[in-house]
Amino acid sequence: MATVFDVAAYILQRLGPITAMKLQKLVYYCQAWSLVWDDRPMFENRIEAWANGPVVPDLYRAHAGQFVIEAIRGNSDAIDRDGKDTIHAVLDTYGDKHPQWLSDLTHQEDPWVQARGDAQAGDRCDTEITHAAMAEYYGSL
Repeated sequence: MATVFDVAAYILQRLGPITAMKLQKLVYYCQAWSLVWDDRPMFENRIEAWANGPVVPDLYRAHAGQFVIEAIRGNSDAIDRDGKDTIHAVLDTYGDKHPQWLSDLTHQEDPWVQARGDAQAGDRCDTEITHAAMAEYYGSL
């Protein structure tokens, strides 16, 4: 199975340098739609409901302190054909969107909202956004 680093590396190969926020939201949507379309997770790394939207902490630690990400150590060859097709579809839908637009969109969607629970806007939160929550919500769209 691919890792979030493999997915991030592939996204960066396709789009070129992008902001850290945008990269985080795109890997989140790759995971969500893989659960729906491919009936499996794209990667096993945990996704948490942070204040600015879904974040993969492992990926965050790899790019912490960088606003624009040019490259991430990952192996895009670890992603199979179905995974790459899912990434392409996600990038076709979300790839041209502004990072803040993507963050705002996640704030309207049940997986992030439910994982945040009673946390107020701007509060720290490390609650996991589960595969089940993503599959249920995005599968209903």
